[in-house]
Amino acid sequence: MSNQPSKPDQQARLHAEAEERLAISPAPPSPSMEELLHELRVHQIELEMQNEELRRTRADLEVSHNRYVNLYEFAPVGYLTLTPEDEIIEVNSVAARLLGVERSHLLNGHFTNWVTPEYCDRWYMLLKNMQRQGRQTNLELMLKRGDSHFPARLDGLSIMSDDQTPMLRITLTDIAESKHAEEELRIAAVAFEAQEGIMITNADKVILRVNRAFTEITGYSSEELVGQTPQLFKSGRHNAAFYAEMWESINSMGSWHGEIWDQRKNGEVYPKWVTITAVKDKDGAITHYVGLHTDISERKATEEEINQLAYYDPLTALPNRRLLLDRLQQALSASARSEKYGALLFIDLDNFKALNDNLGHDMGDILLQQAAQRLLACVREGDTVSRQGGDEFVIMLEELSEYSDEAAAKAKTIGEKILFSLNQTYQLTCHEYQNTPSIGVTLFVNHQHSVGALLKRADIAMYEAKAAGRNTLRFFDQDMQRAVTTRAALEADLRAALSNNQFELYFQRQARHDGTVIGAEVLLRWNHPERGFVSPAEFIPLAEDVGLIIPIGLWVLEATRTQLKHWEDYPQTRHLQLAINVSARQFHQSEFTDHVCAMLKKTAYKAVRLKLEFTESLVFEDIEDTIAKMQRLKAMGVSFSMDDFGTGYSSLTYLTQLPFDQLKIDKSFVRNIGDKPADAAIVQTIIGMANNLGMEIIAEGVETEEQRAFLELHGCHTFQGNLIGRPMPVAEFECSLGI
Repeated sequence: MSNQPSKPDQQARLHAEAEERLAISPAPPSPSMEELLHELRVHQIELEMQNEELRRTRADLEVSHNRYVNLYEFAPVGYLTLTPEDEIIEVNSVAARLLGVERSHLLNGHFTNWVTPEYCDRWYMLLKNMQRQGRQTNLELMLKRGDSHFPARLDGLSIMSDDQTPMLRITLTDIAESKHAEEELRIAAVAFEAQEGIMITNADKVILRVNRAFTEITGYSSEELVGQTPQLFKSGRHNAAFYAEMWESINSMGSWHGEIWDQRKNGEVYPKWVTITAVKDKDGAITHYVGLHTDISERKATEEEINQLAYYDPLTALPNRRLLLDRLQQALSASARSEKYGALLFIDLDNFKALNDNLGHDMGDILLQQAAQRLLACVREGDTVSRQGGDEFVIMLEELSEYSDEAAAKAKTIGEKILFSLNQTYQLTCHEYQNTPSIGVTLFVNHQHSVGALLKRADIAMYEAKAAGRNTLRFFDQDMQRAVTTRAALEADLRAALSNNQFELYFQRQARHDGTVIGAEVLLRWNHPERGFVSPAEFIPLAEDVGLIIPIGLWVLEATRTQLKHWEDYPQTRHLQLAINVSARQFHQSEFTDHVCAMLKKTAYKAVRLKLEFTESLVFEDIEDTIAKMQRLKAMGVSFSMDDFGTGYSSLTYLTQLPFDQLKIDKSFVRNIGDKPADAAIVQTIIGMANNLGMEIIAEGVETEEQRAFLELHGCHTFQGNLIGRPMPVAEFECSLGI
């Protein structure tokens, strides 16, 4: 038998051990149903409390969100969020309103589109400076708003979004009103510190404030004057009745002005011009007085000197025109008694304007002073040397001779002496300068001619000297007078020509090397009812001289506009570009650009079909005005050609700044192709320069096939001249194009 316990015995033993263990650690009793329900209720209450707290938190978040939206959308400034690449990803309604566009048109667009061109560089610099996180910056820009613009202040902050994407927070403020307020304050401050003395008192005439000019006039400091009354300045020159009348006018009429003698702090009595104005409130009660004080002591002191200087030129100290006329009248009377001839020499300095333009008016004044001294040295003691103004001098020679030929010989001798003297080199500070005169001479005796007629004769003779090449002397004679009479008649006819429709437009075609007509130059012709066609070389300079070139130029513009509009109906002409010559006097007129712009706006044809041709003298006469006007017209689409290029003194520096589309080779160079190697070389140089500057090149005056072939060989492929087509009236021109 085995010693192992049997299976029932083992089970009994295990059961006993289990009971023993239970007796040592009794199991907890099972919870009752009531206890379980109570625990569930507790959990339910806890959950309800948590849900209530979540609802309150959500409500608070909604309130905060609404507050944020309201603050963001309706803040007094615009808010934008940009990417570093300038893309708008957030924008509030205020910013959209400031920029004058819908929010949807701003989102995903670039903020640079709303910055005016002159401020784009500043904006790009701000973007660059804000690349670092946390960097703050601000600047003022001019931003677009529809067709206008406004000044704005931008305050920016570079941040990182939740997903670590860099962004730019921008606040946008319209500062137009503050700018205007600053300007008003600045103007007020400048006005108060004007050179006129200003004193402000209260209604009791107690001084409240004075400006710096007032303290300089009176010698008192501001601290010494505030709290005092104007009686401090009384000089004793005016009685009580004077002041009573003055204050009566101020209180009844609101103001008074007049001359008062006052006393400075140092006791000096001086005159001043005073304007006193009463300041009233809305009820009409006087609250302040404002006085403007101008010290006129210097003016008073110089009145006598001014009276003396009324007859003398202040720059040269020579007699002026007024004194010359007086002396000439006396000389005529003296000539009537002595029966001796005298002479008038009218002297004009050649190209004086170029001196002023190149070296400045200061150098011009020095030359005039030196010329005056040289003229004085050329005449006798009793003769009169006068300055008429500008660069014009008149010399009166008396008691020359009883015989006209001898008097003329003496006048010529003095004139030649003057020519020699004025041809000598001038030393203008550090500049050596050469200048020549043109001299006109007329004789006088007794009272055969009036003072005005004599001056006119001398003037005519002077212009004859200029026409002869300058630096010479010419006498007045009847041939000159006949020329003057003819000119006067032509001027009268020219004035009538415009109103009587005597002008016509002729057209000379411009074509490429393959024969394609690309346009024409508009040429003005005058069909005189009696003389027939008058040469433009005769009437255009006259129109320039008498100012008729302006209305004539306007007529040409309007007639050209009408022609271009008409040609739009025909395929043969709707592509043509017409070139108009514009004179310097017309172009530099203030209304010229406005007129051309208005003409283009009211006409439906493209502005590119209009080309304006300028001479070199026009372009460089007033370069700043020229650049501004050309740029404005260029923006409208107008083309520009420099006419007669190579004949003047073009500055290549300015030429690169001017928006020329085309250079026109002058016909004087084209004419000599094949005859003068120098002119052929000039033509090649002009063509090369035009190509380097990116300009078109056209040659005018092309008369022979040899000239055309030379030009085409060297790179000029557009021509104008009789070989291409002579100037034609409109009907013949249209017929040549197959209309």
